[in-house]
Amino acid sequence: MSVEAKYRQASLYVGDLHEDVTENMLFMKFSTVGTVLSIRICRDLVTRHSLGYAYVNFLHVADAQKALDTMNFDLIQGKSIRLMWSQRDSYLRKSGIGNVFIKNLDKSIDNKTLYEHFSVFGKILSSKVMCDDQGSRGYAFVHFQNQTSADRAIEEMNGTLLKDCRLFVGPFKNRKDREAELQNKANEFTNVYIKNFGDDMNDEKLKEIFCQYGKILSVKVMTDSSGKSKGFGFVSFDTHEAAKRAVDIMNGRDICGQQVFVGRAQKKAERQAELKQMFEQQKQERLWRCRGVKLYIKNLDETIDEEKLRKEFSSFGSVSRVKVMQEEGRSKGYGLICFSSPEEASKAMAEMNGRTLGSKALHIAVAQRP
Repeated sequence: MSVEAKYRQASLYVGDLHEDVTENMLFMKFSTVGTVLSIRICRDLVTRHSLGYAYVNFLHVADAQKALDTMNFDLIQGKSIRLMWSQRDSYLRKSGIGNVFIKNLDKSIDNKTLYEHFSVFGKILSSKVMCDDQGSRGYAFVHFQNQTSADRAIEEMNGTLLKDCRLFVGPFKNRKDREAELQNKANEFTNVYIKNFGDDMNDEKLKEIFCQYGKILSVKVMTDSSGKSKGFGFVSFDTHEAAKRAVDIMNGRDICGQQVFVGRAQKKAERQAELKQMFEQQKQERLWRCRGVKLYIKNLDETIDEEKLRKEFSSFGSVSRVKVMQEEGRSKGYGLICFSSPEEASKAMAEMNGRTLGSKALHIAVAQRP
């Protein structure tokens, strides 16, 4: 084994770090279990703010193992850290082998509780409860060292109650597989959603309108507490062909003087997945438009706001976005500016780098994506 490979084996990933944690704090903590060779907190390339995770490299694998066994979920700066072996092999992370998805978690379940419940099935490489600003999002991932442990966890934990919540525990599916699954459902739907038909509709009338397209299994017009139609409903056909025929012919038609929408009925998760996919595509398109044309500007005079910055740079081309970073309403002395083409950005950087704006000389570079 090479020296590099040996040290790589003694490397730990430290996640869920408080933004104020420093390398020195981590060194003081982890050096109590053994010799620490290096520590790196990963930071944003532009702002240099912590991204919330770090790597700690020990001299000996046994010391890294001791840290993992004794310090996982310890508090640093009031926040519980999450330790796991550093896994630089992306294939293992993305392959799905040994990876388990858990949903319908009680909001009180944290990383430590999750680990305690699933570690009985085998060695865990990583585990994480997904959270946002409001706390747990109700789902998590556990990556076991082997598929046998993952299969045991799925068999024994799926459908069990944890804090009065019935868990779903199943194999992890990557985005490509999930999208393919959604597409298959879209291609085989039998349930149809109809909206905007007004408040005079009932189940019998809706069935009469749609029965010409195929055999109907069920019809439901959604009503309020008084029994009045809410203006939307569902029709379930016995075949996909009948449902598709109803959508193709009836979408956009008038019913009771109202132009209705008729489409495939979707579960909430499906709608959210489609919206997420659409937003991700829009995000990628924006990033593509700004690729190579975004400039990072630092050493800004505190009197320079976004309007002044745009005015100074607009002579070099079309400025699509300007941002001066602020804290409590005051400039932090750096910002970003996005042009519509790389040529315009290059010209602006050549002309403005080093030029005095206000009372300070600008420092300009092409912004790198973190």
